[in-house]
Amino acid sequence: MGGSGRHRQVHRFSRLRTGLLAAAGPAAATLVATAATVAALIGSGRSAPRADGGAAVVPAAPPKLPARAARALRRVPVRARPVRHRAARGSARPAPRTEVVGGGRCDASFYETGTATASGAPYDPEALTAAHRTLPMGSRVRVTNLRNTRSVIVRVNDRGPFVPGRCLDLSAAAMRAIGGMLSGVIPVRYEVLAV
Repeated sequence: MGGSGRHRQVHRFSRLRTGLLAAAGPAAATLVATAATVAALIGSGRSAPRADGGAAVVPAAPPKLPARAARALRRVPVRARPVRHRAARGSARPAPRTEVVGGGRCDASFYETGTATASGAPYDPEALTAAHRTLPMGSRVRVTNLRNTRSVIVRVNDRGPFVPGRCLDLSAAAMRAIGGMLSGVIPVRYEVLAV
């Protein structure tokens, strides 16, 4: 620290000492005198005496960066992390976009009982499955209830229904998902999704 720096430090300390003495009165005089001694020692670069007779080590000021390094640090861009807004609890996430390769409108019914499906797998009323007369086994179909616009994606694993006007027989879980259990037969729009 140069001479002008020491002068500024001593000047700041004298203003601090005056303020402390005015606020605390004579009781702070000893504290201020000790602080003045330490400040003078720091300004001169010498060590303060310790109670055990040794010399206390005054920490050196942190080294200044070279001008070139300081300029390089100023050029480093600060990138803020993107803010991610959480969806409110209970709100549905938007469905992923999938390619629709076919579809139509018809009536859909549901069935709760059965032993085996046309695919060979046992019928599970709690699985999201459906029966269709012609779609390939394993086809994914989005079924939308036209009365309330609720939809569900099912997988075709059976054949049927064999009633005129109906194109889909849904499992009980699939029909419950689109709110058609009480009606039994509902108008739907179905979209065949790309696998």
